[in-house]
Amino acid sequence: MRVSPFLLAFLLTTTAAYSQTDAGPRTGPAGAGGPLPTVDPIYFAITKKVFEEVDDVAGGLGPRFNMNSCGGCHAQPATGGTSPSVNPQIAIATLNGATNKVPSFITANGPVREARFKSDGGVHDLFVITGRADAGGCHIQQPDFATELKNNNVSFRIPTPTFGLGLVEATPDGNLEHNFQNQLKYPGINGHFNRTGNDGTITRFGWKAQNKSLLIFSGEAYNVEQGVTNEAFPNERDDTPGCRLNPTPEDKSTPTDASDVTLFAAFMNMLAPPKPSPAMASPTFASVGPIPATGNLIFKAIGCIGCHIEKQTTGASNLTNGKPYDYFPFSDFAVHNMGTGLADDISQGNATGDEFRTAPLWGLGQRLFFLHDGRTSNLVEAIEAHASSGSEANIVINNYNHLPVGQKQQLINYLRSL
Repeated sequence: MRVSPFLLAFLLTTTAAYSQTDAGPRTGPAGAGGPLPTVDPIYFAITKKVFEEVDDVAGGLGPRFNMNSCGGCHAQPATGGTSPSVNPQIAIATLNGATNKVPSFITANGPVREARFKSDGGVHDLFVITGRADAGGCHIQQPDFATELKNNNVSFRIPTPTFGLGLVEATPDGNLEHNFQNQLKYPGINGHFNRTGNDGTITRFGWKAQNKSLLIFSGEAYNVEQGVTNEAFPNERDDTPGCRLNPTPEDKSTPTDASDVTLFAAFMNMLAPPKPSPAMASPTFASVGPIPATGNLIFKAIGCIGCHIEKQTTGASNLTNGKPYDYFPFSDFAVHNMGTGLADDISQGNATGDEFRTAPLWGLGQRLFFLHDGRTSNLVEAIEAHASSGSEANIVINNYNHLPVGQKQQLINYLRSL
């Protein structure tokens, strides 16, 4: 499918003669990080503080870890977001006397990353507590990332933004399925939902939509990224003698206090969706001037809407005063084959090594790094990377490539307004 004649006729008069570029994150207010209007602001502030807390070994950090706080990874443009401009992993490598070497794929101005080995699909944490003043007699080594990189055995992931995820969690499977079946289908686009192996319901969180709930997402991340055992993941990932320094689970509920993972999940559950540029008040940007309106039309006409559908609707949720609520994530929350160029050769649930969840585009305007591994900070490059052998997006990207340069720029401007 090529760009429609109607679109071309409508837009040629607004096409400018310049090369398309990504100007980077839009400036202005963060437009993110605050609570939904229906939640208790005091409770929200409590959960945010816990989300931002820094763990030491006595608090459960390690023996192996990627970061020492949730807020360290989820920071841009506000707490709950994604990788910040300065990578905090550089500082924590040697924090408190630790003797870690920073792997080659972690850079000061690059994205926060976790590393998975393709050979087993699992996360292999970057750092160990060896050498820290609070590590006792724990002496373990970092993985040999240099060798694994030479063997093409490493795949990377960057943090996913968590804004608005309570609304995603509150969306019934039936609503997702209805929208998926009724969205415009463009040639080559298929996809399917990832689902739990037990009850068959849709999973929707993570790069491969591998996690069912925010609570599971929180428990897994606390254990995998920070090494903190908890009620959802109660066992240490490294049982080396001398490195089991706390009783497990290290994070737990008591009769008077909720566990950290419960509060992490509550914080993400209460986060409001990111707001688009203040000048773009309408969710569909149809009545706010020629550039954004044109960009939205191009977005639809070339086929982006085949996966990045604009609107989803919750059920009767406590977050929405017991009523269905429309929100605009620009995702179908299904997984799609993204081809050999983006494949990470790691399967999760029924998502294969070349399949990824449709990344929600809300908040795109202020992100610094793109794609699952953060390989680029340039939105144009991220769009082009959607095309490779086997990708469901090949025809859509071909449509994009055939746009006049000015219309490509209008599309980039539109995406950076989200």
